[in-house]
Amino acid sequence: MSSRARLTEDEITAALAGLPQWTREGGDTIVRTADARDFPAAIRVVVAVAEQAEALDHHPDIDIRWRTLRFALSTHSAGGLTALDLTLAARIDTALSAETD
Repeated sequence: MSSRARLTEDEITAALAGLPQWTREGGDTIVRTADARDFPAAIRVVVAVAEQAEALDHHPDIDIRWRTLRFALSTHSAGGLTALDLTLAARIDTALSAETD
């Protein structure tokens, strides 16, 4: 299966079981919000995520509000969620693990 092929409902459900901090929004997007220790920590997370996103050629929507970060993932070209979204979600979790409360 291509990493840009749209996932089935069963695949999404199974994958989200392994990504407990992520929730579906609007059916075609997964989101996670997290609080970093402080603003510089939030920016370090964004930089780490940017590097991972660039390596995957798959870029999330990121909202920064002081130390609160919100990430939204969807593969717009596929019209929904793909393996790329799940891969990037796991990498975002890793980046957040070092910088959150």
